[in-house]
Amino acid sequence: MTGAWTWHGGGLEAAKRRFGGDDWIDLSTGINPHAWPTGAMAFDWQRLPDTNALARLEVVAASYFGLAAQHVCAVPGTEIGLRLVGSLIGGPAQHIAPSYRTHGDMIHDTSAIEASAAQNSTGNLILANPNNPDGRTVGAERVRTLLDGRDGWLLVDEAFADVDPAHSVAPSIDDARRLIVFRSFGKFFGLAGLRLGFVLAPQAIVAALRERLGAWPLSAAAIAIGTAAYADADWIAATRQRLPEEAAALDAVLVRSGFQPIGACPLFRLIETGDAHALFERLAARAILARPFADQPHWLRIGLPADANALARLEAALTDG
Repeated sequence: MTGAWTWHGGGLEAAKRRFGGDDWIDLSTGINPHAWPTGAMAFDWQRLPDTNALARLEVVAASYFGLAAQHVCAVPGTEIGLRLVGSLIGGPAQHIAPSYRTHGDMIHDTSAIEASAAQNSTGNLILANPNNPDGRTVGAERVRTLLDGRDGWLLVDEAFADVDPAHSVAPSIDDARRLIVFRSFGKFFGLAGLRLGFVLAPQAIVAALRERLGAWPLSAAAIAIGTAAYADADWIAATRQRLPEEAAALDAVLVRSGFQPIGACPLFRLIETGDAHALFERLAARAILARPFADQPHWLRIGLPADANALARLEAALTDG
């Protein structure tokens, strides 16, 4: 019964059709429930996106990521960026398991390895930092050591890195390094529907990506909102302080409910239980959508509730067996 929700987060409309009810709480995605305020931003929908505005977005984003703008290519969502890069570099690859399903799809000849075996320097290596779904984080220096002696590319998915940029290896991007980093806009800024992401790479990879993306890879809205959000230092600083505090409150609820929260990324927690699919359905019956996993029937990922009321509803559903 949980199969429709094990591919990735989301599927709220399907949950409504299956379980009924209204006033749903979607905790399945790991997206910041406190979105950057788009306010009264207006866009001229009759004009094609401006190439100068796109270049400005990449300059502002590059400053935020800590590297030069010539190494930044904006893409319509990290998912597309991952798959395009996979088709560009080709060759055999390994991806750290467990992690995003896309990592196993982006290059045809892939295999999963445990994190402890990642030092193998053969072929391309794909990892997420922080990792999804277990929230594992690895220090930037440790990630950089994976480049030593590698005969392929190191591809680092930093979709959840905005909360603590100290873990990012984006500043290490260089034309002489076989390192590519992927950054997501929607998760930290809470606007996943905008479909905005970035590939940070040597200039040859950036140029090849631009050729494949064509003249207008992003909408005018994505360009304008992304540029303003990355320049909003006050909102970014306040959010980096707020999210860990709210994650601590979620941890307290999980512990009181008999679970041990797993993970260091404040946008979600992983829990283990005897039958996570049954718990998924129990929460769904109370209009709370979490994230189950087909290959890990003891795991359930729970995103950050938006407010105290949502947190209280989650606690009531977890404890009312």
